[in-house]
Parts: sequence; structure tokens; C-alpha cells
Amino acid sequence: MAFPSAFFLLLFFTSSIASSQALTAAIANQSQFFLLMQTTASGELLSNWDLSQGKSLCNFTGIRCNDGGHVVRIDISGHPLSGTFPDDVCSYLPSLRVLRLADTGLSGRFPSGITNCSLIQELDMSSLYLNGTIPDLSQMKQLRVLDLSYNSFTGDFPMSVFDLVNLEILNFNENYNLNLWKLPEKISGLKKLKSMVLTTCMLDGEIPRSIGNMTSLIDLELSGNFLKGEIPKEISFLKNLQQLELYYNELTGNIPEELGNLTELVDVDMSVNLLTGEIPESICKLPKLKVLQIYNNSLTGEIPSVLANSTTLTMLSLYDNFLTGQIPQKLGKFSPMVVVDLSENRLSGPLPLDICRGGELLYFLVLQNSLSGEIPASFAECRSLLRFRISFNQLVGAIPEGVLGLPHVSIIDVAHNNLTGSISNSISQARNLSELFLQKNRISGVIPPEISAATNLVKLDLSNNLLSGAVPPQIGSLKKLNLVMLQGNQLNSSIPSSLTSLKSLNVLDLSNNRLSGKIPESLGKLFPSSLNFSNNQLSGPIPMSLIKQGLADSFSGNPNLCLPPAYFISSDQKFPICSQISLKKGLDFIWVIVIPLLIFFTGAVLFLKRRKSPEIESKETLCSSFFHKQSFDQNRILESMAEMNIVGHGGSGTVYKIELGNGEIVAVKRLWNRRTKHFFDKELKTEVETLETIRHKNIVKLHSYFSGRNCSLLVYEYIPNGNLWDALHKGWVYLDWPTRRRIAVGIAQALAYLHHDLSPPVIHRDIKTTNILLDENYEPKVADFGIAKVLQGTKDSTNSVIAGTYGYLAPEYAYSSKETTKSDVYSFGVVLMELITGKTPIAAEYGENKNIVFWVSNKMDTKEGVLEILDERLKGLFMDEMVKALRIAIRCTYKNPALRPAMGEVVQLLQEVKKGEDTYDVTQIKYPF
Repeated sequence: MAFPSAFFLLLFFTSSIASSQALTAAIANQSQFFLLMQTTASGELLSNWDLSQGKSLCNFTGIRCNDGGHVVRIDISGHPLSGTFPDDVCSYLPSLRVLRLADTGLSGRFPSGITNCSLIQELDMSSLYLNGTIPDLSQMKQLRVLDLSYNSFTGDFPMSVFDLVNLEILNFNENYNLNLWKLPEKISGLKKLKSMVLTTCMLDGEIPRSIGNMTSLIDLELSGNFLKGEIPKEISFLKNLQQLELYYNELTGNIPEELGNLTELVDVDMSVNLLTGEIPESICKLPKLKVLQIYNNSLTGEIPSVLANSTTLTMLSLYDNFLTGQIPQKLGKFSPMVVVDLSENRLSGPLPLDICRGGELLYFLVLQNSLSGEIPASFAECRSLLRFRISFNQLVGAIPEGVLGLPHVSIIDVAHNNLTGSISNSISQARNLSELFLQKNRISGVIPPEISAATNLVKLDLSNNLLSGAVPPQIGSLKKLNLVMLQGNQLNSSIPSSLTSLKSLNVLDLSNNRLSGKIPESLGKLFPSSLNFSNNQLSGPIPMSLIKQGLADSFSGNPNLCLPPAYFISSDQKFPICSQISLKKGLDFIWVIVIPLLIFFTGAVLFLKRRKSPEIESKETLCSSFFHKQSFDQNRILESMAEMNIVGHGGSGTVYKIELGNGEIVAVKRLWNRRTKHFFDKELKTEVETLETIRHKNIVKLHSYFSGRNCSLLVYEYIPNGNLWDALHKGWVYLDWPTRRRIAVGIAQALAYLHHDLSPPVIHRDIKTTNILLDENYEPKVADFGIAKVLQGTKDSTNSVIAGTYGYLAPEYAYSSKETTKSDVYSFGVVLMELITGKTPIAAEYGENKNIVFWVSNKMDTKEGVLEILDERLKGLFMDEMVKALRIAIRCTYKNPALRPAMGEVVQLLQEVKKGEDTYDVTQIKYPF
């Protein structure tokens, strides 16, 4: 018996040695993967994967091993990397179960060797913008989670995923470069699937009825595709379903009554389809329903009154249908409504009394209906409200005291009704208000001077009412105003010179009033795209600066206006030449009054310059920071900040061109306003924090900044050729198409850098042609980061104050205040349209309340329309390229943010735009969303 015992003992030791050797070999093989990873990719994370110090790879960040020392998990999601992922990971890590690479910045093609990972259970490669085709995945039979969202794959959808019967989560969101494909009948084999998100991935055809057999489904999202046919009633078999998203498709027919059997349903969105018929009452009775969105369809009938009995509903969005009858009068009485949007229907009757009872209402939008009666006084207590839009109805009575002074509201739109009464002084409390539309009512009284306290106002339209009295000079303190419409009233004052302070003004209309007196010469400092003072009682000479801007026609219907003799053009001009007597009186005034005053002030300035100015702080009291290894003489900069060196006014300050002692020229932005110092400090902090870490050839370089108690200065590189707006719209320079294309690529590269290369990403939030500077070679430089926002994490940021410039704002701002990088993409699309068309974002020719995006979309059906779009200064040259670029601009301005391309893709598309034959096909250009 001794011999067998010795034999087995020897066998045991031999086996142990062999196992130890195998483990050592396996670990060595695993180490090879980490070395390979460091050669194919780079980033701070990988530099910490240091094998030379004898550190166990199982202790590396993002790595987990089993008890045997084999790597079973790689989770490096969100760590900023560049480069590619090794192709054959499982030949090195055969025990790998979980691989998470989401949002790392890795690029290239799908690593085909991953398909050999037969044991892998979770694969997350979302938000990598990978390209190329997806291989056959059928070998990955253990997969439970597969997320390939937010990539740029091409070719066919991998139908093999529907053979992976262990799948519980399938996410394939935003892959819009694939070929069209259809859901197969065998989809019902995925019995364990709980979440299926196939949004914006070129899904076509009908929803198969076999989907009703996927009874584990909790989340079903098929939005943003090309699905057709009816919604199958078999969906009602999905008893566990909580979220049903079918919006942005081409679905037809009625909404199945059977969906009322889905008692776990919380969120339903079937918006932007071709659905008809009535809203099933059964859906409105669902016990857990919080969100019901069926907007932009062709629904008829009434809103079921039973909906008002819901105790869970928070969001109701049914706008742009053909709904009739009344709004359920008890809506909001039993549930805390947050969003109500019933706009663009045929609803009648009164506004609901209890809609704000829950105290959480943010959006109340019922514009373009036939609603009647008065605005309930309860709305004045709706302090949570952000947007209140009830325009284009038949409402009467006064606006309840307090509505105009709601503390958080950003938009109040009660235009095109029959409202009376006056504008309440409570508007002074509306510190968050950015848009006020009261036009086309019968509102009387005066414009209260207290309106100046609404410091965030951007749009103000009080036109076509019965307002009288003065245009309050206090309006000039509303520095953010972009649009002022006061025409069609009975205003009878002079034009206040304080309007000159509105440096952001784009539209100013004071026509059809009873304004008198002279036109302030200082208004020539404004450069609005639309100016109208016609049909008033103005007198005296039209300021020469306004004539130079070609705005003389804006003063027609003022018989007492005249032109200076120097601007006599022809005998048929609309204005007489000013008399010599009036000119002589003007000269006498200058000699008698102005010249002595100039002498006095010149002496005073010379005297004061010898004393230390209390406003411009000394070198000792100005804090400073320098970037790019440069420093500047503060005193030289302060001394050069004279009016003669002003070259413009940015979104948050005055800009000076200053030559330093060494001959270098810099641009200095001055932020200085004691009354709103907190605002300017915030602007300064935002711009400095954004620019100090940025290094990109197409983003303006910040050299340094100085800040003190009264004065804050930003010192930039000087960009000599002004901004893109002036180059395109003022005719100061001719930009040929190759130059415009290069400008577009440069802007796109800058935005791609902000969105994709920085961690966290940066949203500019105010992309427009005035914020695009042109250097000596007409290369673009993105500027003015005063309202830029860092996008923390992956959630959308929310801000109740609208940021940006009208004409460039994405349409989602009308119904939501969420901001994503896709908002910048939309603004870029508008800029690209400007480059292609040579037209401004807002113009009268587009129609009332319409913009360039609307105008372009309505010209796309014919070749003649496309030719009309293209800038006539460029016609006949590079036409094919321009049409290709127009397609990109249209994609960037899709109404649905999810359908807009990422800026990284936009750069690739623009770089692929090459000069070719003018054989473009107009029918390829579509504007579906």
C-alpha cells in the first residue's frame, strides 16, 4: 500500500505545480493586454496602470479579478482616453465577464475580436462614436447587457442580437448612419429582455405583433425612426411595461383602446406621428400614469374629462392636434401638474382654475386655440411657473395683478387676445423674465418705468395696443434686450437717447405712434438688423450715421424729417433737404454752447489726469492672472482704454484695441458696472474658467485677466478682421465659397473640441456670427464665452433663464429649458445657413415670427427653390458643394435634438464636402423633423 500512496502524493504535487505554472502563464498573458492597451491608447488612467512596480493588475483602477487572479471586469467608463481599444481582448483575458468603455473618447472601428468573448455578460461601448460595420454577435450567447448607443456605425444592423436569448438590456440609441432595417418576427424569442431602446437607428417597417410575447419588457423605446403602420394592440400583453416611447415615427391609425390594460404604465409618448381618432379614455384612467405626450398628430375629439381625476399625472402634452371641447376643468386639482401643453388645437371654453394647485407647475402653454373668458386670478399665485403662453385665443379682461411679477417666470405670452386693463407695476418683481409678449390686445395706460427692474428681458413686444404716454427712458437699462416692438400704439413722447445703451438690440420698431422731436444722433451707434420709426411726428435732420447704414427708409411717414445737404442723392428721394436756416441755427448752437463746453471739459480732463483716478484702480489694487507665459503692463492697458480705441461691444462688455509698448496689439474686454457687479463677476468667472484651460487654434486665446473692486479686464489676442456677421451682412468684404467653407470647418472643429475633447464637455450656448471673429487669413475664432456652461456628468442641465441669441436658439427652448451640446449644434446649423445663403437669421421676408430655418425648409421642394436659397453673390460657383453643406445645416437644425449630429460628425461631413459636378439631386434634401 506504500507504493500507491506515494504515487498519488507525487501526482498531487505534480498537478499543483502544473496549476501554479498555468496561473503564472495566465497572469503573464493578462499583463500583455495591459501593455498592449498602453500602446494603442493614452490617457491619465493608463499611465497609472504601471506593471513595472510589481503592483497587481487586479488593483488597477477599473479592474476586478476573481479569486483565481483572472480579470473578470474592465470598467473604465467616463475616463478620458484617446486612441483605440485592442482588437482581441479575450485572447488575453479569457475570463472577462464585463467590459464597460462608455464615454471614454476611444475611437476607430468596432473591435471585431470582442465577438470571441464567449463568457462576456455585459458590453457597454456607448458614446464612443465608433465607425464601420458591426460584426456577427451570435457567439456572445451569455450577453445580458448590450449597449452600443451613440456611435456612427454604418452598414446593416446586426440582426444576430435577436439570437441572444439571455439579453435583458438592449440599447442602440442614436446610430443614424445604418441602412434601413426592420424588426424581425423572431424578436419574441427575447423572453428575458426588460429594456429595449432602439431609438434613432434607422428602424423601418411595422412593429411586429409578436412583440406582445416579450412579457418581461419594462422599457420599450422605438422613437426617432421610420416605423409605419398601426400600433399593434398586442403591446397591451406587456403587463410589466412602465415606459412606452414611440415618438417621431410615421405610425398611423387609432391609438389602441387595449393599451389601457397596461396598469404599470408610467410614461407614454407617441408624439410626432400620423395618428388619428380620439384619445382612449382607458389610457387616461391608468392608475400610475405620470406622463402622457401625444403632440403633433391628427387626433380629434375631446380630451377625456376622466383625466382630471388622475392623482399621479404630472405632464400632459397634446399640442398640434385637432382636439375640440374644453380643457378638463378639474385638471390639476388632484395631481401636481408640472407641464401642460395643449397648444395648437381647437379647444374652447375657460382656462382651468386649479391647474396650479399642486404648486409645481412650470409650463402652461395653450396658445393658438379658441379659449375664452378671463384669466383666472389663481395664476397670480403660481409662483413656480417658468413659461406662461396663452396667445392667439379669445380671452378678455385684465391680466390679473401679480402675473407679470411672478418671480421665476421666463416667458409671458398673452398676445393676440382681447385683453384690456394696464401693465401692472408688479412687473418690477419679474427678475427672471426674458420674453414679454402683449401685442395685439387692447391694453391701455402707460409703459411703467418699473419695467427697468426686469433686468433679464431679451424680447419685449407691446405692439398694437392702446398704450399712451412716454417711451420710458428706463428701458435703456435693460442691457440684454434683443427685440423691442412698440409700434401701433399712441405713444407721444420723444425717442429717448437711452436706447443707445441697448448694445445687443437686433430689432427696434417704434412705428405708427405719435412720437415727436428729433432723432437722437447717438442712435447711430446701434447696429440693429431691423429699425422702423415710420409714421410718427418726428422732425429735424435724420442722423448721418443712420443714413450711412442705409436706414433712411425706416423713417418714412414723418413729413418734418429732412436730409443734410451732403446726402442729397436725387430729386425723387423721399425726404427734403434740411433748410440752411436750421443748419445755421445748429452751427450757432455749436459755437455758442458746445465749443465752450468742450474747452471746459478738456481742461478738466487734463487736470484730473494728473490725479489718481478713483475709477481706474492702481496696479496694487488689481489682481491679475496670466496664461500662455505672458504678462502685460497694467498701467499701459488702463491708460489706453480711451473711447478712440473702442472697437466693439461684446455680450458682456466693451472691447478695446490696444497697442502695447513692444508693438504687440491686444484686445481688452472691460466688464465694469457697479450696480450689477455680481452679474459681471459671474460673467468674468465663466469666461476665465472656460478659456484658461482651452488650447485650440479656432478659439480666441485669453492672455490674462485683471480684476478689482470696480474694474475687471480680459486681455485677448487681437483678431484684426472683425466678426463674421459684419463680413457677411455689411458687405465690408467679399467672402468666396472656399473661404466660407473653411470658416464653417473651423467653427465646427472648435465646437467639437469643446463637446468631445474636454472633460466635462463645455456648451458655448451663444454661437452666432457676431461671436465668430476672423483673423488676418480669415480663419475663424470662436469668442465670447460669457454664458458658456460646463456640462457636468451626463444629465441635461437646466436653467430657467434663457441663454443665447434669438434666431440662433434651438426650438426646444420654446417648451423646455434643458441644455445639451445639441443646442450648440442647432446654433451652428443657423450659422452655416448664413454662410450658404448670405441672409440673416431673422428677416421680414421670412414672415411674422419665422426665421431662416423655416424659410430654408419651405424652399427645399424644388430645384428653383434651392437656387433661391444660395447666396446670389456665389451663384454659378461651387454649387454642388454648397448644396451638400446645406444638407448638413438642415440636419443640424432638426427640431428633434436626438436627430442632430454630434459636432465630431459635423466636422467629418464638412471635410468631405468637395468641389464636384453640379449634378445635385434636390429630392435628396429633406426636412422631416
